[in-house]
Amino acid sequence: MSAPGSTTPVADVALDCGWGRVIFGQTFADHERIAETMADERAGRRDICLYAEDAHVLTSRHPHELFIDPSYTFRRRLEPDDAGVAPPAGVEVRELRPDAADDAEAVNHVYARCGMVTADVETICANQRTPAFHYLLAVDRASGAVLGTVTGIDHHEAFGDPEEGSSLWCLAVDPQAPLPGVGEALVQALAATFARAGRAHLDLSVIHDNEPAIALYEKLGFESVPVLCVKRKNPINEPLFVRTVDEVEALNPYARIVADEAMRRGIRVQVLDAEGGYLRLSHGGRTIVTRESLSELTTAVAMSRCEDKRVTRRLMVSAGVRVPEGRLATGGSEDEAFQRRCGRLVAKPARGEQGLGVTVGIDSPAALTEAVEHARHFDRDVLLEEYVAGDDLRLVVIDDEVVAAAVRRPASVVGNGSATISELIEAQSRRRRAATGGEASIPVDADTLGAITAAGLGLDDILPTGEELQVRRTANLHTGGTIDDVTDRVHPTLVDVAIRAAQAIDIPVTGIDLIVPDVEGDEHVFIEANERPGLANHEPQPTAARFIDLLFPATSALPQSWEPDPDASARLHATDP
Repeated sequence: MSAPGSTTPVADVALDCGWGRVIFGQTFADHERIAETMADERAGRRDICLYAEDAHVLTSRHPHELFIDPSYTFRRRLEPDDAGVAPPAGVEVRELRPDAADDAEAVNHVYARCGMVTADVETICANQRTPAFHYLLAVDRASGAVLGTVTGIDHHEAFGDPEEGSSLWCLAVDPQAPLPGVGEALVQALAATFARAGRAHLDLSVIHDNEPAIALYEKLGFESVPVLCVKRKNPINEPLFVRTVDEVEALNPYARIVADEAMRRGIRVQVLDAEGGYLRLSHGGRTIVTRESLSELTTAVAMSRCEDKRVTRRLMVSAGVRVPEGRLATGGSEDEAFQRRCGRLVAKPARGEQGLGVTVGIDSPAALTEAVEHARHFDRDVLLEEYVAGDDLRLVVIDDEVVAAAVRRPASVVGNGSATISELIEAQSRRRRAATGGEASIPVDADTLGAITAAGLGLDDILPTGEELQVRRTANLHTGGTIDDVTDRVHPTLVDVAIRAAQAIDIPVTGIDLIVPDVEGDEHVFIEANERPGLANHEPQPTAARFIDLLFPATSALPQSWEPDPDASARLHATDP
C-alpha cells in the first residue's frame, strides 16, 4: 500500500499501531489475501480486521486460525459543525507531541494500568506525524499527568475511503484518575477533530459485555451497525474464543489474575469457592490449592508470624531490619508517656489485615484512648508504634525475588466547585469499586471523618474546583487508596531489606510494607508483612507469572510472549484493543 496521506483508493491496507495492526478488510480483493496478511501477526501483538465482507465466510475457511470477535461495532454520524464539548474542569485534551517520547511513554503507562497491550513508542510517534493518525491525551492541568488517551484513524487519509469514514481505537483512562469525565472528553474531542476534517462518521469496536462503555457511547450518539470484527486465535485473544470455567467470571481480581495465568499455561483450574477466591490448580501429577496469592506452600507457621505483628517485629529485629519504636497498649499512663515521648503514634490491632482498626497520627491522650478502643473492636491486643512520616512502599516478594514495588497513597478527592465532600467521596468510591471489581471503596468512618476534620472541613462542605483533599490517613487499597508502580526506581537496599524480611518469616509469597522518605534512597522502617498480597494491584509487573512459576516451575519454560488481555482486565476503562 502507499503511505498514509494518500487520497486515492489503496489496496491491502494494514496500519501498524504498535500493539498490532488494524486491517481494513474492505481494501482487500479476497478472503485469502486477508488470511495471509493476518497470518503475519507478530508474537505478543494483536491484529484486528474490521469491515471484511462476509466475515463469517472468512472465518469458516480458516477455523483454526481466525474467529469472529464477540464485539459490537458502533457508529456516530458526524456533522461539520460538531464542535465537541469542553473537557471537565482541571482537564486539558491535546494532541500527542510526535517528537516527545515522554508523551508516547505516558500513553503506554495508561495502557498498562488498564491491562492493555502496550505499543512501540517509535511507532506511536511516527504514526502521529502522518495525517492518518490522531493520538489525543487528557492531561491533568495541575500536575501535568496523563489521565487518559484515545487513538483515531482517518480512513480518507489512510486509504482514500470513498465513505469518508474514521475510527476510534484504544480509549483508555487511568483507573486511578482522580477527575471524572475523562473518557467522555476524549471521545468528544476526537469526534470534533474528524468532523472538522469533513469525515462522515466515526466507528469503534467494543466488547459485547462492556456495559459501562456501551452506555457511554450510546449517550454520546453512537449506534450499533452490522460490522463484524475478525481476530487471530492467539494467546492474548484466548479468553474470547475458548470457553473458560464459568465460575472464573465470579472471581475477584486477585484470584482471577491467578486463574487467567494458570489457564494460559494449560493448568487445570477448578474454582472451589468463588466468593473466597479459592482455586484448585492441577498440572501433570501436581495439585495445589490457592486463595488469591496464598497457597499451600505458605506454612501455618509463616502465616502465624505474619498474623501477629508483635512476632513479626521481633523477627525483623533479629534479621537486622529497622522497625519503629513500639509497645503493647496497656490503657494506662505508660501509653500516654509513650505518646508524649514519640509525639505522634499509630495504633493497630496486633492481628488484622486490610487496614482495619488502624489509626494514624495520634497526637493527644484523648485521641490515643479512642484509637485503642477502635483497634480493640478487631483484636483485644493493640500495638502502639511511633509514627514515621514518608511514603508507604509495598514490595512483593515471590520465591526470594522482589517482582514489584509500588507506593501506596491514601484516598483523596478533587473538588468541582459544586459537589459536597460526601458526594465526592461516593463518586470516587464508585470509580474505585469499578476499577477493582468491587474490592475497594472509601468508608465514611472515624478515620475518614478525622482526616476531613483535620483539614478544617466537614462532609457537607463544597470543595473548590481543582482542590485535592486527602480523606484517609492510611494508604490501604481496600479503603480507596491508590498505587504508583516504582519497581524500576526502588533502591537496592530496600530490595535487600524486603528479601531479608521474607526469609526471616520463611514465607514464599509476601507483601513487605516499608515507610520510606524516598524510594530511591536507602532509609526505611518496616511496618508489616502481608501473607496474601494483591497481585492484580501491580500490573503490568509479572506478579501472577512469577507466582505460577513458583507453584508449577515446569510450566515456566513455556513461551512468555503473552501480554495482558484488555477485554478481561480493563472492561471499564478501555475500548478495543
